[in-house]
Amino acid sequence: MLELYKQQTRCLVALDSIIFGFDGEELKLLLVKRGVQTDHDTWSLMGGWLKPNESLDQAAERILFELTGVSGIFLEQLNAFGDPNRDPVERTVAVAYYALVNVKDYETKISDTHHAQWFSMHDLPELLFDHREMIKIAIERLRYKAAFHPVGFELMPEKFTIPQILNLYEAIYGSNFDKRNFSRKILSTGLLVKLKEKQKGFSKKGAFLYALDTEKYKKHSDSFMNFIPNPEGLV
Repeated sequence: MLELYKQQTRCLVALDSIIFGFDGEELKLLLVKRGVQTDHDTWSLMGGWLKPNESLDQAAERILFELTGVSGIFLEQLNAFGDPNRDPVERTVAVAYYALVNVKDYETKISDTHHAQWFSMHDLPELLFDHREMIKIAIERLRYKAAFHPVGFELMPEKFTIPQILNLYEAIYGSNFDKRNFSRKILSTGLLVKLKEKQKGFSKKGAFLYALDTEKYKKHSDSFMNFIPNPEGLV
């Protein structure tokens, strides 16, 4: 049995984390400058290699911290990428993770050691290896998850308006929703508590503020299927 192990070809295992961020207006991506290539205009996801004494989750968290100084982000495993030619230097299999965070929560926490920077999803720079493919799959997964579960409430302030939530989901999907249909659908979840206060300064009437019913959210957030309106709700 041991001889079979000795006969196998060794390869590296890399971890790459795709950190999406919402800044209140658009969806962004956190990238760092990498020294792997001589092209200084090439940017990278949060990537590094697995150590012998680490689990995949531990390695992903460590690498994210080393490159950005950020910790405490819940990273969800996305997929494995094993094209033999994906890394021109050494045979490497990459395991990708992804997360969605509020940009404002991490603006002052991000280290400048590796020039970590937020980029608009509409204007991404040149990316390392197959990282663009990873991002494509991650955004598809994020959109699928958002369609069935209210994943965006954690990014909202304590009090928020329906238009603010609409703005978040339009940023995730890169599309415009029918406002009435979206409002009806999100209120039908029963997760929101309408407050007597209104948001001031954006219109003459102002928009009513809502708060998340945290108890209902903890108990039932996974049960609201088809959370986002059907495709006909897109315009």
